[in-house]
Amino acid sequence: MLKPSDKWSWYFCDRESHLMLDLGADMLFRTNFPAKVLVDCAFSTNEFTVDDAGDYQAFCESTSFLPLIDARKAELVLNCVAAKRFYKPIQPKSWFFDTQTAHEVLAPREGELVSLKNDFNDGHFIVIESGDSSSMCICVEPDGFALNSTKNLKFSDVIKVMHDRMGMPSIKFQPETFSMVS
Repeated sequence: MLKPSDKWSWYFCDRESHLMLDLGADMLFRTNFPAKVLVDCAFSTNEFTVDDAGDYQAFCESTSFLPLIDARKAELVLNCVAAKRFYKPIQPKSWFFDTQTAHEVLAPREGELVSLKNDFNDGHFIVIESGDSSSMCICVEPDGFALNSTKNLKFSDVIKVMHDRMGMPSIKFQPETFSMVS
């Protein structure tokens, strides 16, 4: 896994039309986030702060048990940090999800894994920003999550959901595997 550095910096790349993270040593990370979902400060160069490093470590810990290869975990964690810092405030889109039948409404903490479901699938999400009645979450399903018959979330896409739609997770997906070809 990557180690955070005070030499890292965030910037918006006009050519890529996405928020990027310069990791130094000729390494760049392209987030999932285009201009339309970003706050104004994302369009100037921003240092990778101590708060970013703390969030990075916290999200690393909360994703450590997920059955994903290290590269996908790093992608997920960096997208979590970027979303927490630069994603525009959004309204909940809870209508895509079924109400959970828990005895009491879940009050998730930042970094916690939650389960969401609908008629199309069950999936897992990480809470990146928790509010009183809803939380901003990021999809951790490697193959994405179908919201309805025409709309899908990809791995690391963000959505805000009311807490009454969230349930306790049950990890069910398998680690990704890649075949090496020479």
